[in-house]
Order: sequence, then structure tokens, then C-alpha cells
Amino acid sequence: MRNILIVDDDQKIRTLLKTYLEKNQYSVTLAHNGASFFTEFNRSVDTLSLVILDVMLPDTDGFALCQAVRRRSNVPIIMLTASSDEADRVVGLELGADDYISKPHSPRELLARIKAIHRRTGMEAAAPPRYHRFGGFTIDVVERSAVDHNGTLVPLSGLDFQLLKYFIDHAGEILDRSVLCEATRGRDAGPFDRFLDVQISRLRLRFNDCGKQPWLIKTVRGAGYVFAASVSSSHE
Repeated sequence: MRNILIVDDDQKIRTLLKTYLEKNQYSVTLAHNGASFFTEFNRSVDTLSLVILDVMLPDTDGFALCQAVRRRSNVPIIMLTASSDEADRVVGLELGADDYISKPHSPRELLARIKAIHRRTGMEAAAPPRYHRFGGFTIDVVERSAVDHNGTLVPLSGLDFQLLKYFIDHAGEILDRSVLCEATRGRDAGPFDRFLDVQISRLRLRFNDCGKQPWLIKTVRGAGYVFAASVSSSHE
């Protein structure tokens, strides 16, 4: 689980944090006050990996929210405060917060704190890899992009990337046409549906996989296709 609930009454801060964390493969839900926080918390309490609470809110404060969360869950809590008063930090920690960050702070610092908490709680290991490499190409699943060994961008449409990612996730497996069509179009292939053939031909062209002996996507006669390249995956 990499699901984070953030409550902050500053829209710019909420948007900035959501954008930054989602680029780092976290799922983020936002709330702007205590009431909306409780709505979202009640809806997703069993799937949350972390809660971020702003201390100053228009209808309540982060301390009250921290107490309410602790009565129901052991989910990690980070508190945000614009105050430099040590007493605020002590109160928050005594109420059950796991960490405290003073405003203004950088999204990068917050991300580092989140990762540290997730490492301590055993959640960070579950993070899916961001990069996949094969045959001199690198795929970035966050940016949904691909580059060759020279760093040149490989042009990919949304459907191209979706099909490529499915192949990567099932590298070495023989995938029949119906499975691939379901994964990319949400429906089975009809008897005269050439869509999949066109998509695979385009992927082969993008990755220099043309010729009589393809190295990337091989056709298995009567069975389907297999992603034959060796794939290495990592977070960096």
C-alpha cells in the first residue's frame, strides 16, 4: 500500500504535494478541512499507508485529527506546522504522530520523511519499480516514456505504452491475442480485428525489432506473442 491522505487548507500546497508524490508512485487523496478529512479517512482507512495532517485548519486542528486517527488506526502520521514552537511538536508526538515537519518545507524533504517511515514500517519494499531496461532501452513508468541508449526519446502513443508495459510485466510468458486485447482495449479480439497486429507492428518498429528474426516480441505460431527480451527493473 502506498496510499497517502493529506489534509491542508492551502490549495497550492495540496496541489504541489499531490503532483510531486504521484510522480514518485504514491496514490494521494486530498482534504481541505477536518470534515472532508474524516470523509476520506472513513472511506479508505484500511488501505492508507500514511496520513499527513496540517496543524492549523479552518474547522478544527491537526491535534484533534491525530487523536481521532489514533483511536481507530496505527497508520503513520506526519504533522505539518507553520509554528516554530517546540511545544507544538512535543504535543503532536505525544498524541501519536510519527514525525513533524515545519512549514515552509520542500516536497523533496517530505518525500524523504515518508520513505523513512515506510522503511521502518516495512511498506517501502512493496513499491513497484519505476524503470525497466532491455536491449539498450529504458522505460519510465511514471513519465510513461522510453529512451534509447543515447537518451533519445522513443515516440509512443498511450496505447503503445500500455501494450509495452503489459508485455514487460509478463516478460517470457506466451500471451494469446484475447488476453492482449483485453488488457489494452477492454474487450476480446474479433475474428477480423487487426488492431492488435497493427499495435505490435508499431512497437516492433519503435524498438528496431523489424526483420525475420525479431528479438523483442516474438510470434508463437498458434499461441500468441512473447516478450523475449531480458528485462531488469529498478527504482532508480
